[in-house]
Amino acid sequence: MNGVSPNQHISEMVATGVISATSPITEGQIQPASLDLRLGTRAFRVRASFLAGRKRTVAERLADFRMHEIDLTGGAVLEKGCVYVVPLMESLALPAGMSGAASAKSSIGRLDLLTRVITDHGVEFDRVPEGYSGPLYVEICPQSFSVIARTGQMLNQIIFRTGSTVIDDTALRALHAESPLVTGEATISNGLGFSVDLCPDKGDLVGYRAKPHTGVIDLARLNYYDPADFWEPVRTRDSWIILDPGAFYILVSREAIAIPPNCAAEMAPYLAMVGEFRVHYAGFFDPGFGHAAAGGTGSRGVLEVRCHEAPFVLEHGQIVGRLVYERMAEVPTQLYGAEIASNYQGQGLKLSKHFRAPD
Repeated sequence: MNGVSPNQHISEMVATGVISATSPITEGQIQPASLDLRLGTRAFRVRASFLAGRKRTVAERLADFRMHEIDLTGGAVLEKGCVYVVPLMESLALPAGMSGAASAKSSIGRLDLLTRVITDHGVEFDRVPEGYSGPLYVEICPQSFSVIARTGQMLNQIIFRTGSTVIDDTALRALHAESPLVTGEATISNGLGFSVDLCPDKGDLVGYRAKPHTGVIDLARLNYYDPADFWEPVRTRDSWIILDPGAFYILVSREAIAIPPNCAAEMAPYLAMVGEFRVHYAGFFDPGFGHAAAGGTGSRGVLEVRCHEAPFVLEHGQIVGRLVYERMAEVPTQLYGAEIASNYQGQGLKLSKHFRAPD
């Protein structure tokens, strides 16, 4: 059946060997519409980011670019500004007609940790071609903070698609009329547009900016770090801010977003026409995110924003990206926020789960 594979289909894929791993896959890895991928035992420091290319494997390219090998079994520091490639525990043997798409998990994107899945003979980051059979790797490049990573940690997730999955604008308008996808008026054009909130209901805090010189973040420590050691608050009473080139910001969408149980969504890539900045790193929204059926009343989308070459004025209500909604092949047996540990259901402006709530 065409659509994005739900959790029950992913479980079947594990049972039948379509998805295999060097260590047994656990139920906790299987999300409503995705599978969490685990770091293997080794990391390779490489000279530069790369794709394997159609005629080569990742292992062959590692022979060209590797500098040294790092043991992750006891935890190791991955330094800011460096590039690493890590073989993942999971591998795939996809059937004809099925492809995969990967993304950083929400908490990883909010750390400005650039992580992208690569494959043998791959020509795109985070894309697994139809019928792919082989290992998976992740490229990791810490942008703002050095981190400590360990074997078995889950930095990335992957969804599986069969056939045509994208919901076109006409069907999306009908879906919004039946069950609102955002609070207020929906801007629908090649997906659902969303804007930035720079005029909060209370106070003047609109976001956070990563400090340039900080300590190391241990990815295993949750609700542990003081935000003040890593982030500067971004405040405004003018309904606009100026983004500094090279700086990384955590902001929030003005709209509260809902993903119906029979849909998933992906945040579309950055478009140059909206401004000189990148809008996201972590791009998947599971079925049930913010939806009433999963105990939600709409959830804001947290925006991971990096400004590029020139300072840029960002104004309240400015459209900064879009969500592309996709059909599920079947409604998942579990939904985001319903009977599973979902960290960001009902969220507003929020840092990653590694940080304590700000004072």
